Amino acid sequence: MGVLEDKGRARLFYRYLSTVYDRINPFIWNEEMRAEALEMLALDADDRVLDVGCGTGFGTEGLLQYTEHVYGLDQSEGQLEKAWAKFGKTDRVDFTFGDAERLPFADDSFDAVWSSGSIEYWPNPVAALREFRRVVKPGGDVLVVGPNYPRSTVFQKLADAIMLFYDEAEADRMFRDAGFERIEHRTMGPTYKPDVAITTLARVPDDD
Repeated sequence: MGVLEDKGRARLFYRYLSTVYDRINPFIWNEEMRAEALEMLALDADDRVLDVGCGTGFGTEGLLQYTEHVYGLDQSEGQLEKAWAKFGKTDRVDFTFGDAERLPFADDSFDAVWSSGSIEYWPNPVAALREFRRVVKPGGDVLVVGPNYPRSTVFQKLADAIMLFYDEAEADRMFRDAGFERIEHRTMGPTYKPDVAITTLARVPDDD
């Protein structure tokens, strides 16, 4: 387990990162990547969508282009404060302080869940994905963007020491263990590193 796959350390890390996050983020996760991922999710205007690990609201902003019914959750107060400054606490988006592995929402509350740049900090990704399946209606979709596993052995060791990096095979395992079906993956990234991220789209079974 990487050093940042600990909730206390991750919160401390983001307390400081939140001050510069919006300036750094475009070099790793930009608007073109977000648009491509949103097309995969194919939202309808009346869909209720939960943004898990919403951070300062970069993914949230993209979701609002498709639906007005967006809810955001994050475990970092520093990140949420930035999101509140952009959208208000409950004006355009209902924001909640909370944990991806213990979502404070009822079963079948949402039509879809979006999570970008968060899975790498979860100590138990499968537990969080099971929570996603629980709060999404049967037949609904979940989309997760995370860091693609490096090809270089040196960078693999570095990645493993910091946080969760994974490849398509590991993404398949996690999503299947969490009970999803129709799982598909797409790598994406900025021009200088076109496979830096792995985006997974999966469906909650209709008979869930």
